[in-house]
Amino acid sequence: MSDPVVTYELDGDVALVGLNRDEFRNAINAEVLDQLYDHALRANEEARAAVLFSHGEKHFSAGLDLAWAMSRRNEAEGDRPRRRRSKWHEALDVVSRSEIPWVAALKGATVGGGLEFACATHVRVADTTTFFALPEGQRGIFVGGGGSVNIQRHLGYARMADLMLTGRVLSAEEGERANLVQYVVPEGTSLEKATELAHKMATNAPLTNWAIVSALPRIGEWSHDDGLFMESLIGPSVRSEAGSQRLQSFLEGNAAPLKEGTGGTAHPDFEG
Repeated sequence: MSDPVVTYELDGDVALVGLNRDEFRNAINAEVLDQLYDHALRANEEARAAVLFSHGEKHFSAGLDLAWAMSRRNEAEGDRPRRRRSKWHEALDVVSRSEIPWVAALKGATVGGGLEFACATHVRVADTTTFFALPEGQRGIFVGGGGSVNIQRHLGYARMADLMLTGRVLSAEEGERANLVQYVVPEGTSLEKATELAHKMATNAPLTNWAIVSALPRIGEWSHDDGLFMESLIGPSVRSEAGSQRLQSFLEGNAAPLKEGTGGTAHPDFEG
């Protein structure tokens, strides 16, 4: 039996989902999409946070498996299934519209479809080897994994168009400045940092996590009045006994202090 192209492991309350085609630079094909979809559904059921990472030493994902894409283009018209929702959209929507937060651990090539995978997650950690590109203009294709929505939401039109039209490559530091990632860490440590963040997120109130990753993005797409209306509905809906206990703990001075910076130093004005 061949190894899975996407692995799944449960680390306490955190699901670890790993792209596993290192010999192909973790290029994305139908099998990858199918297995990611299944694992994302499973993570929603049994985990409180998830990490999307890649096996191998060098690359997160070089994007679309072009050999697979060409084989589909060469299918006879009668052999193609009827037009239906993209496998990419189905798989990545389970991540981007998840019930739990997802953190991406990035390294090396995070290109094309690989960047679409990354931008479907909610928090992204890049190590210093990471680079970003959207070479669709040079390949004669267009984004197809939700990138026109998810990547553009982070970059804005002007930056995304620049990448697609010119083939420009962004370093990890440039990606952070362009809002593609929230953390840049030393080489080889992105998975460690992403897992640390996911475990921290897993301790949050589950309903609040759900509101942040599922409701908040939708509110951001609506009009001002509609957004405020939804906010007024979501706030009361996440109230729980556990949440009341957390508030009481804070009032009694027993809550964990706020942390500042990536090193996790307690802020002196919010200790204990």
